Amino acid sequence: MTTILFNKPFNVLSQFTDKGTQGSPRQTLSDYIDLPDVYPAGRLDRDSEGLLVLTDDGKLQGQIANPRHKLPKTYWVQVEGIPDEAALQALRDGVTLKDGLTRPAKARRIDTPPGLWLRDPPVRFRKSVPDCWIELTIREGRNRQVRRMTAAVGHPTLRLIRCAVGAWTLDGLASGKWRRA
Repeated sequence: MTTILFNKPFNVLSQFTDKGTQGSPRQTLSDYIDLPDVYPAGRLDRDSEGLLVLTDDGKLQGQIANPRHKLPKTYWVQVEGIPDEAALQALRDGVTLKDGLTRPAKARRIDTPPGLWLRDPPVRFRKSVPDCWIELTIREGRNRQVRRMTAAVGHPTLRLIRCAVGAWTLDGLASGKWRRA
């Protein structure tokens, strides 16, 4: 069994081929990983960064990707504004989105994550609007869920980095690099 951890950069698709437009310049996993028969266990949006687990074990892939297993996924989220305790508590209690109430999450404000790499292109900066980082752990995986949750509590996401999937973490893994788990 092969399992690898990949720190997916911003603007990279979570797939090995781009089935979008012929001759598209979009980057895919094949631009970074030259290892046969491993596939992503779950997805990470093109505009999100961070930990992507890939494996050749279908059972493990299902355990990671299927929401019924409730595997925790932790994110560092740079948000617009400074969430107060009420906003953080709303995330903890579950947020009502168009597709229903989210499961309760763990949410806390954090300092800028240590060792954070620069993003290309950088996140927009506005002198008049502060931003901060929160750490958010969810146990489901709806489409663009973290972004929708932070927007629902009044703090749109500026940058989203998945830092952990279950016990696997990004620790020591530079953007665009991978290692065996």
